[in-house]
Amino acid sequence: MDNPPDLIAHPDLAPRAERIRVSHLCVSYHGAVALHEVSLRVNAGSICGLVGTNGAGKSTLFKALMGFVRPSQGDISINGLPLRQALRRQAVAYVPQMESVDWNFPIHVANVVMMGRYGGMNLLRIPSRDDHRAVRESLERVELWPLRHRQIGELSGGQRKRAFLARALAQGSSVLLLDEPFAGVDIRTERLMIELFQQFRAEGRSLLISTHDLSHITGFCDEVVLINKTVLAYGDTSEVFTEENLARTFGGSPAQLLTSPGLEPRLEPGRQPWRSEP
Repeated sequence: MDNPPDLIAHPDLAPRAERIRVSHLCVSYHGAVALHEVSLRVNAGSICGLVGTNGAGKSTLFKALMGFVRPSQGDISINGLPLRQALRRQAVAYVPQMESVDWNFPIHVANVVMMGRYGGMNLLRIPSRDDHRAVRESLERVELWPLRHRQIGELSGGQRKRAFLARALAQGSSVLLLDEPFAGVDIRTERLMIELFQQFRAEGRSLLISTHDLSHITGFCDEVVLINKTVLAYGDTSEVFTEENLARTFGGSPAQLLTSPGLEPRLEPGRQPWRSEP
């Protein structure tokens, strides 16, 4: 891939030591605890994997980082700013699971990506020249510019993922939250996305990626968070992604993850994800 285009400058893309800080976060739904005493941080220019079973609180953490749920306790800061102020500055972009999107809604790909620019527009949402340029550059970067006039529901699963990734790019955010970005994509799209993620890291963005495929954690994640209602382990992948910590997270041995149906992680046969590749 050629060098990425120079996207619209965003003040929060300046290098900083810390992008995300979560301190003693607690979230409850109707009296049931979803997250308890969650603390973590993600530094600038880092890819952090978020790993846990269904119901472990991964989606709730994303919702808290987007301001969709109100914590009962704790604090969240982005780029050193209180969450609400950071969200007003469009510092956080979210790429959702595809199951949560209505693909029958009649909207073109370019308009989906333009939604990433809405936070900086006036009430009439009339795009400026810079808005159009950001949309084009984002679509070119994910290799979807020729499909810009397609209805979003006409795209393949991998193309849809790339369209929403382009929307996040157009927003110009320094923090990207990606919920199962590789689910249902082909190998070509997966490789393109991994290459893009590595470019984002080099640009100083920070990525928090929820994934069931443990091979991705050792493949390109600098850090990992193992979660089950609370943070079980967190830190550098080489130190945290161990057999013991995986057993604590999933309630069994890594060997069982390879053979037991119904468990989330998808591992390559013979792969030991807690060990570094030679």
